[in-house]
This record gives sequence, structure tokens and C-alpha cells, in this order.
Amino acid sequence: MAGSHFTIRPEGTVTTPKGFRAGGIYCGVKKVQKPDLGAIVCDVPADAAGVFTTNVVQAAPIGVTKESLKAEGKLQAMIANSGNANACTGEQGVRDAQAMRDTFAKALGIPAHYVGVTSTGVIGVPLPMEKITRGLEELSGKLSTEGGEDFSQAILTTDLVKKTICVSVTIDGREVTIAGAAKGSGMIHPNMATMLGFITTDASLQPGGLQALLSGVTDTTFNMITVDGDTSTNDMVVAMASGLAGNEPLGPNHPEWESFYHAFSYVAETLAKSIARDGEGATKLIEVNVIGASTDYDARAIAKTIVGSSLVKSAVYGADANWGRIIAAAGRAGVPMNPDTVDIRLGDIAVLQQSTPVAFDEDAAKAYLEDSSEVIIHVDLHNGTGKATAWGCDLTYDYVKINASYRT
Repeated sequence: MAGSHFTIRPEGTVTTPKGFRAGGIYCGVKKVQKPDLGAIVCDVPADAAGVFTTNVVQAAPIGVTKESLKAEGKLQAMIANSGNANACTGEQGVRDAQAMRDTFAKALGIPAHYVGVTSTGVIGVPLPMEKITRGLEELSGKLSTEGGEDFSQAILTTDLVKKTICVSVTIDGREVTIAGAAKGSGMIHPNMATMLGFITTDASLQPGGLQALLSGVTDTTFNMITVDGDTSTNDMVVAMASGLAGNEPLGPNHPEWESFYHAFSYVAETLAKSIARDGEGATKLIEVNVIGASTDYDARAIAKTIVGSSLVKSAVYGADANWGRIIAAAGRAGVPMNPDTVDIRLGDIAVLQQSTPVAFDEDAAKAYLEDSSEVIIHVDLHNGTGKATAWGCDLTYDYVKINASYRT
């Protein structure tokens, strides 16, 4: 149990919720022979919701998926290719994204607006549409309830690991399942917003409930991670709800809404943290907890500024207990704070109290930063009840190596 509300399903994938199938194949988009085309398909038109990058420069698939969602608020399939972002590819890119949607819809025998499209990879290169078209036709015949792992593999670019999570919760005496898969390792600074997330559930929700839920949860999960401060042109998280669990439609007035909300939020948070932990070249996950801010909004701004600071990230990599970088980052977050009342701890080690340095064991602090795979920074502003948590990773030499040769 992960608490009193839900159960973690270690073997679960995006196809564990009732009604979902998936798959992933290699079609030739990537130079290396690894899966690069995947899909999640629902047996019925599913209630759907999406959150998208706020970057003004948006890849063609973003517009196509928004268009599909706008038609009925339902999706029956999501297709994704990796290795090519189909971004900054002009009108041809739009036509190619539409062709991906139309080809897969025809292969499945469903309306085109029930298909969403997403891409990830190199910017500014046209898609190899002959390969993708053949791949989509092949993929349509290889979808199964066992295909969740293949899909999770097909969406990866520089990721070192797949990112999946599945939980179940009892609603109205019935088992409701929520699962997710994501990719993301670099170009991560979502402000929905390179990250992609897919959440499936067999829950039934009240009209509009899934979009409101996803948008709200995104603010405290996907929007609270950073790897390198770059918001991608392709960031997207899509949720699909088949409604096949048989529960009464869920909404804030449902007596078990809180149980479902916490389970859904856990899925999103786990995926978000997995992306931060797998940051390009990273050796550590960094978690920043801010309390005592004037508002939650202020706390979020400060937490994300700290975890995104290149100086803080470098200090964690070098196991340097340099708390000055932490308070300096907090002070430039652009929100009010009292500079004279700040407490900072590295794990359990207090390094600053009421903005005054305290004596601490430098060797113990160095050992904590050096030996921990997850470094937790606590900041108490003593200025209100606002609180927030943000996640990121350390900044290493390998990050530069990876991104200096990304296209080659």
C-alpha cells in the first residue's frame, strides 16, 4: 500500500486499465534500431484531456492533437514517434502530422478526430513519412494488452530508463486503475507545459472533470520539475478515461473523490520525478521543499527557482554544502520574501537559521550530498502558510557532452 487510498501495481502499464491496448515498433525514424513509433488505443472513445507547452514555438503535432480534442473532448488513440520532433517544419510538418492522424484512424476504422499525435526528437527536420506510414499500418496490427512496455520504450530519446507507474483504488466498491508512461530527460522546464506524458484510467468521470483534474494536478507535478531550464516545443500530457470500471461518474462532489484525486496525483508526481531523476547526465534527484511562503504560488516560484539554479545544481554534483547559492536563488524568484527569516536544511543538517549561518559538520554535509541518490533541500521562509515542492537534478559534465552532440 502507498497509503490508505491506493495500491501500487508494480507490474502495471498503460494497458492495465480496462479497455486499453498499446504497442511499439521500430520503423526507421531513429538512426539506431530501437523502437521509435508507438500507440495507445482504447476500445471505446475515451474522455480525454490535455495540457500543452506554453512555448510560443509549437510543434505541428500540438495543433493537430488540440484540434482532435476540441471536436468532442474524446480520443480513442494516441500515436507517438521519437527521433524527430516535427517542429519548425512549416506547412509540410502540419500536413505530415495530419497524415499520421488520418493514416492511423483509417487503419483502426475510427474517425480521424479520435486520434491524437505527438512527436519528440530533433527540431527542424522533416519526418520520413514513407517509413512512418508503413510503420503505422504495421503497428495497428500489433496492439495488445501486453504492449504497454513496448510503447514506453518507443517514446524515449536520450532517456536512460522507461518511466511508468500504475495504481489501483476502490471507488463505489469497484477497482479503478490509473496508469502512466512518460519520456523526458533533457529540454525539461515544463510550464504547461522534451517531455511527453500519457495517463490512462478506466474511471468514469463527470463531464469536464478529467480536464479540470489534469490541469490542476499538472501545476503541482509536471510543472514543478526542471532539468535544464528549457521548455520544449513539443511538451504534452494527455489523459484518457475509458469509463469501463463501472463506477459512478467521479467529480468533486463524489464521496470518494479525494481517494481518486490522490491516486491520480500520485501517478503524475511519480512520472514527473522520474523525468527529473533521469535528467541528462544526472547522478542525483534534487527535491526542494519550501514552506512558510506568503502563498502557494510564491512557494512554487521559489522552489522551482532553487532547483533550476545552475549554481545549486553544480554544488550538489560537487557535494559542496554551499547554502549561499540556495538563498540567493530564492531571492531572485520574483516573489516577495523576508530575507531575514530564512531557514535552510540539507536533509537533516541545518545550515542557516533566521538567515544567520549556523555551525555544522562540513564532512557530514559533504557525505550527505555525495552519498545520497536523492538530495532534499528544506527552506522555511517564516512568512506565511504557502508551501510547494519542486524536483530537478544535478548538473554534470555529461549533460554538456550529451547536448553538444545531440544531432550527431
